[in-house]
Amino acid sequence: MALKKTYTKTGKKCSVTFSLPAEAAHGAEKVWLCGDFNNWSTSETPLKKQKNGSFSVTLSLESGQEYQFRYLIDGKTWENDWAADKYLPAPFSATDNSVVCV
Repeated sequence: MALKKTYTKTGKKCSVTFSLPAEAAHGAEKVWLCGDFNNWSTSETPLKKQKNGSFSVTLSLESGQEYQFRYLIDGKTWENDWAADKYLPAPFSATDNSVVCV
């Protein structure tokens, strides 16, 4: 997995591309990005499936913040980003959330 970050000239915004490789998607049909930036919506931020079976989406986020997130695969399986900037305990479960720092 990878997090690709590109900052605006002013540095106030960061374009972040979230990618879930095919081997982590396990043959998924649909994947959503859920996190602080969309109030953990399970439908608001779908990733686009690529021909090779991977998924990706790009978001514009405010710089100077940390955002917790996870991938929701086919509406039933949660997956962290293996290349996250760090991990923090999830407030409502015994798992960790991925974190992207921008």
